[in-house]
Amino acid sequence: MGSAAGSWRGATLAWALALLAWAGRAGALDNGLARTPTMGWLHWERFQCSTDCTREPLSCISEQLFMQMADLMVSDGWKDVGYEYVCIDDCWMSLTRDDQDRLQPDPERFPSGIRKLADYVHSKGLKLGIYGDVGNKTCAGFPGSYGYYDLDAQTFADWGVDLLKFDGCNYGTLDQLVEGYRNMSLALNKTGRSIVYSCEWPLYMRPMQKPNYTEIKHYCNHWRNFADIYDAWNSVKNTLEWTVLHQDSIVDVAGPGGWNDPDMLVIGNFGLSWDQQLTQMALWAVMAAPLLMSNDLRHISPQAKWLLQNKHVIAINQDPLGKQGYRITKDNNFELWERPLSGGAYAVAVLNRQEIGGPQIFSFSTSFLGNGLACNPACSIQQILPTSEDWGLHNWVSFLNIEVNPTGTVLLKVVVIGDSPDQKPVMNINKKLSPDIL
Repeated sequence: MGSAAGSWRGATLAWALALLAWAGRAGALDNGLARTPTMGWLHWERFQCSTDCTREPLSCISEQLFMQMADLMVSDGWKDVGYEYVCIDDCWMSLTRDDQDRLQPDPERFPSGIRKLADYVHSKGLKLGIYGDVGNKTCAGFPGSYGYYDLDAQTFADWGVDLLKFDGCNYGTLDQLVEGYRNMSLALNKTGRSIVYSCEWPLYMRPMQKPNYTEIKHYCNHWRNFADIYDAWNSVKNTLEWTVLHQDSIVDVAGPGGWNDPDMLVIGNFGLSWDQQLTQMALWAVMAAPLLMSNDLRHISPQAKWLLQNKHVIAINQDPLGKQGYRITKDNNFELWERPLSGGAYAVAVLNRQEIGGPQIFSFSTSFLGNGLACNPACSIQQILPTSEDWGLHNWVSFLNIEVNPTGTVLLKVVVIGDSPDQKPVMNINKKLSPDIL
């Protein structure tokens, strides 16, 4: 009897310890942050690793660059529409740690230190993001955080950092990669400071092992899945193709507190046509992606600014329901995407993948949308992009004929409504794109 009781108590203790371990793991992040996708500005795609401030004073990675971007985010209305984080990427560090093993910024390019820069950014009502790496060195060869996770997390907290982008270069073994991302998450939590944790865990893990996205969301606020984006349509297109190919495994895990990150917005740079910029903005909103611009806010066209600050697109991206959108059908060169929104509404995007010729018409029934419920019994449709236009009332068998430019996208918001005695929905609609604004 005593032996049986002892075995029972031992088994109960083991079960309790296992339950506590699981609970600690499941709630490891638990920082209450990124309830909607993060919005801000990140230096990498536009400014990369420019460190020669004598030769390139306006583009080198220095405290001056980030202070200027913070100023413009306030003065030019970016903060007012939701862009909040000013984020430093790689190449901010000195090549060595200090005599207490702490990371330190390059003394010539950040002479005031990161704490002073954070204070300046905070004085503008904004937040500061910084970059680190799970391995021995960052991707550009600066000190990594391997073996220093607790120290680096506390250093970032002491400096007043609000977001950490944690890269995955030079990580060693797969176990070291996974444990490194877990350990930094726990270390950030232990500091007591609210720090958004942006991971690249699945990007580096996928070549060797299928990522466990449920586990990743336990530790990260958003996570990169695919290669770095660059300022070219082929890059944006490849990112969308990857997302569609893997949407069955990544869409459902996204939601408040944790998001799939298809990488930076390159709108306002050099490589995308206007229609391609519309496509990136529209699809990033539908995918519930973090909106982290990488451009030069000192030199941005009014057209690109209008697009990036479009409150109706941002409202779709920031919708509190927190559901990621997905592609529902492909028909020749056309793709039809939808995203469930709060209040039973849907965002709908029609993408024309053709890269030759002129505008083409895509026709579909509203019964395609929301498993037949988005317009049942009736709905109102508002065109958001490329221009704002009211399409009026429709019903669940209305037929839409939408003209879309090559590599362009038409973004709609569909709001379900009940029967109205005063208004009758239309059965068919033919829409052509309006001329480019501005």
